[in-house]
Amino acid sequence: MTVLEKLRGSLVVSCQPVDDGPMDLPKITAAMALAAEAGGAAGLRIEGINNLEVIRPLTRLPIIGIIKTDLSNSPVRISPFLENVIGLTAAGADIVAYDATDRSRPVATADLVGAIKQHGKLAMADCATLSDAQTALAEGADIIGTTLSGYAYDIAPPDAGPDLDLIRTFSKLGGFVMAEGRLNSPHLAKLAMESGADCVTVGSAVTRVEHITNWFARAVDSSKGNHG
Repeated sequence: MTVLEKLRGSLVVSCQPVDDGPMDLPKITAAMALAAEAGGAAGLRIEGINNLEVIRPLTRLPIIGIIKTDLSNSPVRISPFLENVIGLTAAGADIVAYDATDRSRPVATADLVGAIKQHGKLAMADCATLSDAQTALAEGADIIGTTLSGYAYDIAPPDAGPDLDLIRTFSKLGGFVMAEGRLNSPHLAKLAMESGADCVTVGSAVTRVEHITNWFARAVDSSKGNHG
């Protein structure tokens, strides 16, 4: 069974603790990954070589690997360099995800895809628009994701929902569609699949305790004074 066959119709869990938070340690990220596998995840999305090197020997699930980098001369953060591709593939990623938006960047997207394929791995394009996905497929990407919808080009408001319309649009392009971004409930994940996604990635709602706690804290705080 191919990697895409393993992922089709299933859930990927993004195990990415809040940067520099109390859970941002490889052994804790690995525990998240194993807990996600125990809960039924069919794949994992892992950031960073250190995390990947710890997790890879512990699971047979397909792993989407990324490296996030803050650049002074580009808004692109996800796997922007060829050395990122080399490091992630060497550490055991089955899929390498990269920022596929049409923005200034240190390395062309076609070159990133070429390097990923050269190392025998699948390329996942983290997109924000239809144009991003069309370009990614033309360049050979194996997966097109809605990962950056509302983040690249435009910043999504705090109450924004998942971009179901973009999922529907991607589903008509003929590629493998990964729904990702603001899918913070089982109901929304189900809607993403019903909108045409081949697979769904969920992150914050599963692995970011700070975010989940804040959702509840704000809800409780907003209800103050509403009871006698």
